[in-house]
Amino acid sequence: MLDVMWYASPVGRLLLAAKEGALTGLWMEGQKYFLGSFQEEMEQKNDSDVLNQTKDWLDRYFKGEKPEIGELELAPDGSEFRKAVWNVLCDIPYGEVITYGQISQKIAAGRGLPRMSAQAVGGAVGHNPISIIIPVTVWWEPMEV
Repeated sequence: MLDVMWYASPVGRLLLAAKEGALTGLWMEGQKYFLGSFQEEMEQKNDSDVLNQTKDWLDRYFKGEKPEIGELELAPDGSEFRKAVWNVLCDIPYGEVITYGQISQKIAAGRGLPRMSAQAVGGAVGHNPISIIIPVTVWWEPMEV
């Protein structure tokens, strides 16, 4: 069972989802991978601690503050590879960007591999189930041939 709450933001309505005391999703209404792979029953929960903490985090974020990602218990659902990509995204400081290639190099180094696909990183970024909080501050950099 997913606990859900709608949040009215300056960028449109957001659906917040939590399970077992952790935020599992934050989607913009109508985004490409809305609800991702979740097929569970959902229940509107306006008294959920984690959803109310997320709402407070977003209120501060949209007021121009820079709340820390670590303030929230996050539990995005995905493969180990996708989770590794999302962890790298969480380490990007406010106002900075990183390329898919740089992320792939970090993950490859952490796994003792000589290289990893930047295109696979792009796919993982696109399937980020906790948008805004897990930042998407990356850009695609064409490979030289």
